[in-house]
Amino acid sequence: MDYILIDLDGTITNPKEGITKSVQYALRAMDINIDDLDSLKKHIGPPLRDGFMEYYGFDEEKTEKAIIKYREYYGEKGIHENEVYDGMERLLTRLKQAGKYLIVATSKPEELAVKVLENFHLEHYFDDICGATFDDRRDSKEAVIRYAIEKNSITDSDGIVMIGDRKYDIIGAKAVGIASVGVLYGFGSEEELKEAGADHIAATVDDLYDIIIGL
Repeated sequence: MDYILIDLDGTITNPKEGITKSVQYALRAMDINIDDLDSLKKHIGPPLRDGFMEYYGFDEEKTEKAIIKYREYYGEKGIHENEVYDGMERLLTRLKQAGKYLIVATSKPEELAVKVLENFHLEHYFDDICGATFDDRRDSKEAVIRYAIEKNSITDSDGIVMIGDRKYDIIGAKAVGIASVGVLYGFGSEEELKEAGADHIAATVDDLYDIIIGL
């Protein structure tokens, strides 16, 4: 595999505090009070719009208001309430040394993804950073993956692998016709990833290197 597409939230960094507090803030603005941040982990992975509509039955208008409030908190505080997984920088270094072309493929808006990576001084490891758009023109993982492939003029689908911690990463990879690796140290369960059809499962960050090099 020459081209490695990597999810951001739950795969490169642990965004639990920032995302759950941002969702909590948005829900409070909609008169929904949730104190248990762990119960909001389900919002890590899927597009914001899908989560608000699926879990709270919001219509389009309420969803837009909730997204605005979410971004209000996230842009000021939540983006910094984040941490890089242990061993991730070592993994990225080894993959670059092995000659791999690394692309971030995230459902987070691209501008925010760049800010997160710059905040941790990780942006230089990546040949490109591809994400969603604020106007929802590109809001699914499948759309982000297709965008990343087209933007980087990759024509050999057999040489691409998508790495992520949730079913959305695996389903998106399947839809595009590329291989996938699910990681267990993020926010998706082994059952979720296997049911989605992950080609490989990595229990730890260190396991990822062996799997990728072996593909």
